[in-house]
Amino acid sequence: MIRITRAIALQDSEIEETFVRASGPGGQNVNKVSTAVQLKFDAAHSPSLPDDVRARLLAAAGSRASADGVILITAQRFRVQSRNRADALERLVEMIRDAAHKPKPRKATRPSRAAKRRRLEGKKHRGEVKRARSGKPDFS
Repeated sequence: MIRITRAIALQDSEIEETFVRASGPGGQNVNKVSTAVQLKFDAAHSPSLPDDVRARLLAAAGSRASADGVILITAQRFRVQSRNRADALERLVEMIRDAAHKPKPRKATRPSRAAKRRRLEGKKHRGEVKRARSGKPDFS
């Protein structure tokens, strides 16, 4: 069991790992050993995720999520398979933790009278600077 927050924990069976050959540095090892990890998590059908967290997670996953709601994380930063596994799992847990935080609702506000006055004064000043630039130069 993978603990995400106090309320959310994933079963090990919900995560599927496959190992592929990594690109990049590694010498002959990169051609022989499958060290890169592809972690798949079916967020759309996971019983562990509340609906609001699921929606935020799929939105945050972006192109890493397929059309049917499966999140694919590829980790190949390290030359060792065990470290790549830990990296992929850590990235998934971090994504879910971020999605678990409810965004604070925005309160509609209006600019104060002083803020409006400062804005208009700034616009007036910029207009005067531009108007001064457009005049003919005085070389006398």
